[in-house]
Amino acid sequence: MGQDIKHLLADKQAILFDMDGTLVNSNDLHASAWSEALNCFGHEISAETVRPLIGKGGDKLLPELTGIEAESSDGKKISEARSKIFIEHYAPRVKAFPKAKELLNQLQTQGKHIIIATSASKEELEAILKASGLEGIFPDMTSADDADASKPDPDIIQAALKKVGVPADQALMIGDTPYDVEASILAHTPIIAFRCGGWFDEDFEGALAVYDGPEEMLTELNRTPTTSALQPTPLHGEPTF
Repeated sequence: MGQDIKHLLADKQAILFDMDGTLVNSNDLHASAWSEALNCFGHEISAETVRPLIGKGGDKLLPELTGIEAESSDGKKISEARSKIFIEHYAPRVKAFPKAKELLNQLQTQGKHIIIATSASKEELEAILKASGLEGIFPDMTSADDADASKPDPDIIQAALKKVGVPADQALMIGDTPYDVEASILAHTPIIAFRCGGWFDEDFEGALAVYDGPEEMLTELNRTPTTSALQPTPLHGEPTF
């Protein structure tokens, strides 16, 4: 679905990457950590209920689930417990999606500036990068700590653009949730969506293209025209054999 990836990347100086569900398989783990923390504070909310909200930051997710503001005393206690649970018990299970590292390396080889733009905190992001084997690849990162509001607000994308010094129309966002798409549209930054985070094509209205994940995008980047595609189109009435 969407345009040719080489065409999409041709004039882009920077590629902004969401992390959870885009490069690593952490969406379910985040949902479980939230559920566990909420239950510790008397809120019986299942991971299945939390899961569709993963991709938003805690400033959005917590009040939507419980009515508790993230900056309130109770909100801070829940958020701190959730972060601790995730880092200690769930982050070590995080794995990179197939060919994620290879995709990042190839984009850098092509002269693209890659940067993380995630709603996760800096501490959680560092734990994820270490567990997934993606540590040390990104020259720049932006997280929830760099923005006033999380996705689907555009703050994190705008912070990433400012950090790399690239205009919105010369960058490309890659994410896995409709919240990434909404944030990108608000930031006037084109986006490619990945299905590997658990969402479907109909959830990505506004994305320029949709791929299964890093491996399919890398395959498309490396695709060369087939011999048949290079053959001239036969004239009308000319035999085609």
